[in-house]
Amino acid sequence: MRLVSDLGEWRRVRTGLVGTVGVVPTMGALHDGHLSLVERSCRETDHTVVTVFVNATQFNESRDLDAYPRDLEGDCQAAAGAGADLVLAPDHGALYPDDFRFRVTENELSRVMEGAHRPGHFDGMLTVVLKLLNLVRPQRAYFGEKDFQQLELVRGMVEAFLLPVDIISCSTVRSPDGLALSSRNARLSPPARKLAASFPRLLASSDDAASARQRLEARGFTVDYVEDRRGRRFGAVHLDGVRLIDNVPLGD
Repeated sequence: MRLVSDLGEWRRVRTGLVGTVGVVPTMGALHDGHLSLVERSCRETDHTVVTVFVNATQFNESRDLDAYPRDLEGDCQAAAGAGADLVLAPDHGALYPDDFRFRVTENELSRVMEGAHRPGHFDGMLTVVLKLLNLVRPQRAYFGEKDFQQLELVRGMVEAFLLPVDIISCSTVRSPDGLALSSRNARLSPPARKLAASFPRLLASSDDAASARQRLEARGFTVDYVEDRRGRRFGAVHLDGVRLIDNVPLGD
């Protein structure tokens, strides 16, 4: 497994790749959810690239950016263990030579749910994903369904800009108690971590979004939103100072 940080070196490496390329875009702090995407890409493509880049432009608060875990050596070891061929880990200045003067903006889906509570978040996310897809030039890009709104926005951007890449959605990976895997989970205290497992259960078992919100608040969650859209129920909550998101498919 090879780590590349310099974009000039990356372009030379990319030119030498023969066959299909899959990419798994990440902000690092790799967990089993990320690694399941890597493993799928390894099964379906000739070369798998994991990008590791903590994207400052999609953070609304500097304290969240500062607190985001960074362990490039550990991420490289995890990516290699899952079968990745390459890790691309550029620095901020290389990806944003314009200092974010040019950006991608979507005006419908990005304005609700996460977009309503995190203004500008999706501009940063879409912009960096476009940059990474242009650099890696993959045939397939793998995204998890836990961030379903992000997944749908990336699909829309790829279609709108006629990019020659298939966006592959992968099921959410969960702990045995049902909580979706996230780097944020490690910041929960043991009691909060135990309570967090009820978040997806309450989303799935409630009759409607309003009752799901009431039940979550009754259990001690601070709720940003619970909404039913596109055949799924989406929720974002705060617990123990940690913000969690999830979504579950709605039944017939």
